[in-house]
Amino acid sequence: MYCEQIKLKNGQTRWRCISDGPRNPATGKRRQIERRGKTRREARARVEDAIRSMQEEGYDESISSSITFQQLASDWLNVYASSGVKRGSVRVREKEVAILNRYFANAPVSQLTHHMYQKMLMDLDNKDGYSENSIRGVNTCANMIFQYAVRNKLMRDNIRAGAVIPKRPVTVEDLEKSKIEESFFESHELDMFLDAVLKIGLDLDKEWFFLLAFTGMRSGELCALQKDDLDFENNRLRISKSLYTEKNNPRDYELSTTKTSTIRIIDIDQKIMNMLKKLIIRNDKHKMKYRTQIEDFHDEDFVFQRPDGYPFITKNIATRMRRIMKYIDIDKRLTPHSLRHTHISMMTEAGNDLPTIMHRVGHVDPNTTLRIYTHVTDKMKVTSVEDLSSHHTEILERLSL
Repeated sequence: MYCEQIKLKNGQTRWRCISDGPRNPATGKRRQIERRGKTRREARARVEDAIRSMQEEGYDESISSSITFQQLASDWLNVYASSGVKRGSVRVREKEVAILNRYFANAPVSQLTHHMYQKMLMDLDNKDGYSENSIRGVNTCANMIFQYAVRNKLMRDNIRAGAVIPKRPVTVEDLEKSKIEESFFESHELDMFLDAVLKIGLDLDKEWFFLLAFTGMRSGELCALQKDDLDFENNRLRISKSLYTEKNNPRDYELSTTKTSTIRIIDIDQKIMNMLKKLIIRNDKHKMKYRTQIEDFHDEDFVFQRPDGYPFITKNIATRMRRIMKYIDIDKRLTPHSLRHTHISMMTEAGNDLPTIMHRVGHVDPNTTLRIYTHVTDKMKVTSVEDLSSHHTEILERLSL
């Protein structure tokens, strides 16, 4: 090891030590490790520590010092996007990376600390007012980035480990908002909503909302339905894909697999299938008439198609539902996805078990299904006890004598 005393531009003196480290694993070329310190001993110790880290851990501080967090996050995003995840998931991560870049973009990876990261989480809560769910998303994204850095020997440790996500005190209002029954239509409310659909609904409202309510499909799955997915002979529906539009442009859509990357074939009520059959006949007549007249007619046989053949998108369904909700007296913030939860409630009331319901709606994680299932079954238990008691009213009244 060679050590020498050097003079800095500000007139101060420092010791500099240089020694050969492990050869570059990619090129096989010689690498010299240089470190400085106030004393010869300090500089020498820093060189020895750097070489030991490179030999034992493969960690090279000189590389991580030259890479910013923004570069690291960009590299990770490219790997993440190529792993087969859906474009919608990538888009969510891109937004979370943008938040992280506001705090760490130009910071060298080697200088990031757990303290800096924890402070960022606190600022997201206190200064920026992000919701707990949003902060959890950012935290999950950061964890994946730092794990990637550790695997690639750019960081010794994952600085996200042990970080605490700020939690605000739960209020009575929060508890009221979190009631599971606020996420779906009760039976009488669904009748009220569908009655309004029939009375004031616009073109395709009836087909959209009855199909969502009686199948539990996701809106993206409904928009992706094509003629071949309908089995009129057996009254069945095949759900194999979902429609995604990054900029809500129906001409720039993408058909991807379902959320769980599975195909579901479900039985449909005869009346619903008859309704869809009429729609298909209408679509076929329209196509035969206008396919040669519309210059860029999109001939992909979407069940729910625009005059030019391109599909409707999920935003269209949400807009139509908001319109109908204004006409009915239901004080809940319900969306098209609420009809999916409603279908879980309907199946539970019909006596279906949890695995059957999960298979029909395409749930892998039972949490949401179980919450609705438990709520409905608990309510059914109360009703069944009341029904039981009603048959023995006279003898029960004698208890109070």
